[in-house]
Amino acid sequence: MSFLFTSESVSEGHPDKIADQISDALLDEFLRRDPDSKVACETMVTTGLVVCAGEVLTHCWVDIQKVVRETIRNIGYTKAEYKFDADSCGVLSAIHEQSQDITRGVIRQEKYEQGAGDQGMMFGMATREMDNFMPMPIELAHIFVQQLARIRKETSLMPYLRPDSKSQVTIEYDDQGKPLRIHNILISTQHDDWIHPQGKGEKAQKDADEKMNQKIKEDIRHILIPRILQSHDIPERVIRLFDDTYKLHVNPTGKFVIGGPHGDSGLTGRKIIVDTYGGRGYHGGGAFSGKDASKVDRSAAYAARHIAKNLVAAGVADEVHVQIAYAIGIASPLSVNINTMNTVRIRKTNGELWKDHEIAEKVQRIFDLRPRAIIERLGLTNPIFLPTATYGHFGRDPYKKEVEFYHQDSIIKKEVEFFTWEKLDYIDQVKAAFSA
Repeated sequence: MSFLFTSESVSEGHPDKIADQISDALLDEFLRRDPDSKVACETMVTTGLVVCAGEVLTHCWVDIQKVVRETIRNIGYTKAEYKFDADSCGVLSAIHEQSQDITRGVIRQEKYEQGAGDQGMMFGMATREMDNFMPMPIELAHIFVQQLARIRKETSLMPYLRPDSKSQVTIEYDDQGKPLRIHNILISTQHDDWIHPQGKGEKAQKDADEKMNQKIKEDIRHILIPRILQSHDIPERVIRLFDDTYKLHVNPTGKFVIGGPHGDSGLTGRKIIVDTYGGRGYHGGGAFSGKDASKVDRSAAYAARHIAKNLVAAGVADEVHVQIAYAIGIASPLSVNINTMNTVRIRKTNGELWKDHEIAEKVQRIFDLRPRAIIERLGLTNPIFLPTATYGHFGRDPYKKEVEFYHQDSIIKKEVEFFTWEKLDYIDQVKAAFSA
């Protein structure tokens, strides 16, 4: 019996994602000046207004106004008609010092005894569905809004596009969980009000709106989707799933002119499923953006993905879910759980398949899951977080880039690595551990 599974993504111009990007841009600026900064920054955006709040422990100063406005400008909110733009919006800051009750549990004389910044459980997963070990629905949903943003920023093919957009992709699977076909695609994109009614009255306005929506739908079908299928973002086996039977829905209300923070207020951390696995993986409830790596909500979720991806790539199982739980102020995790969803592939010398709890024991020997060890292994004191705030924190290609650091009155350029938790650098260690 086949079944359907759906995931969504949102663009960088979505109100909640604007908030995420501002929070992570501020985090990066603190880390650029003081790598030991402890940051928990929340952002709210609405019509003509940005409010930043949170707790910071640092030895530096950051120009909040400048960072906020540059972030908004880079997203594309540069026109007054959006009723939210980089130059005219108000920016309020209510950022204050981190609680000493938290600080005493996080900062220790012995660095590897640094405690977790909070309690909670974090999850990571990996699956063989896509080449980057991500579930297919969320990966395709990301690709749709990413490509739509490229069209908006880099071409004049769809000149009416505005920054806010959303996508949703439904995959039909067989009863063994194998993808069969793309079932439906939903694209909602903000747009200019560029076709005006010929005359007065409700019917004239409705006719103009229908013409705009029809043009957008045609462009989605004949520009956006072909660009995706012709790009190198999707393997051939996935392209074959785009047959002639999928249903395409575009701006289902018929019009999407009012969008961004003027259409809906945005908050940091309100798109945690978009940020992770599109609902296919478990989630502990903690958001990522605006938090430095001492907060295990972020660093342990990255570590869990790193573990899951290397286990799947090493051939241990076709799908792996990792849970790690912590207590505030305590370095070692309280528990580590592995769930392979009955997809284990590797056998012991006696021919038996490895059991999940045995895999969990091996994982704890291979990977040091104390917060400071995770931070050092993945390079999480570097200003690398703004790119994670759009199109998902997982499934991205690791890359190196030269970035600026500020030391006293000088600027130092240093090459750092982004998306380190996506590296397949533990495959040999995993294989060696399971062959022993």
